[in-house]
Amino acid sequence: MRKLSEAAGLAVLQRGKAAFQTHVKLNFEPAARDCRMCPTPGVCCTDAHFVNVHITRLEAVAIRETLRRTPRLTRDERRAVYARARAAVERYGLRAGGGDDTYARTYSCPLFEPGVGCLVHARSKPAPCIQHACYDNWEDVPPLDFQRQTERRVEQLNAQVYGAAWAWLPTPLWLTLVDPDAGGAELSRLARVWAARRTPGAHPGPDSRAQRQRRSLPVLRI
Repeated sequence: MRKLSEAAGLAVLQRGKAAFQTHVKLNFEPAARDCRMCPTPGVCCTDAHFVNVHITRLEAVAIRETLRRTPRLTRDERRAVYARARAAVERYGLRAGGGDDTYARTYSCPLFEPGVGCLVHARSKPAPCIQHACYDNWEDVPPLDFQRQTERRVEQLNAQVYGAAWAWLPTPLWLTLVDPDAGGAELSRLARVWAARRTPGAHPGPDSRAQRQRRSLPVLRI
């Protein structure tokens, strides 16, 4: 497998996510309810009984870079995102390793800002969030295969950049690991654990049974 630098991997990741987002927006979102008309804006992002989106190491770095570069956030506002992520990790018991089934846990997403929306919507939104919308009819929902194809490509990119030193983890947990003020010690420790695996595919991915059951259920109002 051809190796990629992190910068090259981020560029390929952004192009792939943009293509997926455009495809969903043009072909499926016209049949969805307008988020601007939602009586409870952001509930699908902050409902701790519903959200359990998992991302990869490369996606976490992309989110970190998006937060770092966006001019609409002050330093204090950026730090607030990481603070929310750390609070979610503690409140909802999100852990990496130790046999814990992270797909069985839900949380409130720290990337949603009231009055603004998703802070990474344009450049580094996770595939399940791109796929998600409120549809009145099941036949209008984007086929899950589109999301899975995107995530398989994301897995491949992570393997090309990091080898086996990565895993699918809840978004808040990954944000704490790539937090620029965190020092990186915990990520380095986990990377050594993950790299000790024989193959990059030795960890549960987006096709795991638990993820198929929970991960991308659309909110329906019928």
